[in-house]
Amino acid sequence: MRQHLRPFDSSAPLRLTAEKIASELSQNSYSVTDQFLSPDEFETLKDYVKKLKEEEHLKKAGIGKQQSFQIDREIRGDYIRWIDPQNEEEIFLPLLERMRILMDYLNRTCFLGLKDFETHVAYYPENTFYRRHVDRFQQNAHRVVSFVLYLNADWKPDDGGELVLYPTDDQLLEIAPVGGRLAMFLSDMPHEVLESYSGRYSITGWMLNQLKELTFL
Repeated sequence: MRQHLRPFDSSAPLRLTAEKIASELSQNSYSVTDQFLSPDEFETLKDYVKKLKEEEHLKKAGIGKQQSFQIDREIRGDYIRWIDPQNEEEIFLPLLERMRILMDYLNRTCFLGLKDFETHVAYYPENTFYRRHVDRFQQNAHRVVSFVLYLNADWKPDDGGELVLYPTDDQLLEIAPVGGRLAMFLSDMPHEVLESYSGRYSITGWMLNQLKELTFL
């Protein structure tokens, strides 16, 4: 059963963060927020996601969806595990609730028609990347807003793995995958992940204009 969305407390820090993100998405089509997680939340999720990788619960990711799905290591090299909000470990639930509240706020203020979101854990091993692409599939165009929450402790510039956004044909923005940082952007914006020279961890997702279970129809 879908949980009822609780309203924002006007004094809550999440509301201020949501206002900032809504403003930046409206003006620039992207937003970057540091320290989206508390230090304790960051450590807990980081350690758990690393454990999933070490226990080999992550699977090689592909490109496309449904009939067009394929694995191509020349395009992307990450490993993923989808997160199921209905049957998931409790460790993910506070983050999922926070993203749902944020989605509801963006929907009410930016009029994006958002109804649901999907998300997965992602790990890029050394010397892997994801070539330039867009997240909104031509044959299944339900992704509206993309988001990436980074779980990399002590990231250094030599580690690589930056997210590069292309808001316009003559503009690009590099976003370092610093732990606790949340990057959000419109899903039809071209972007890529530069080569990682150290293991790169994140929770990646998409806010949808359709219920998740109906996006395959």
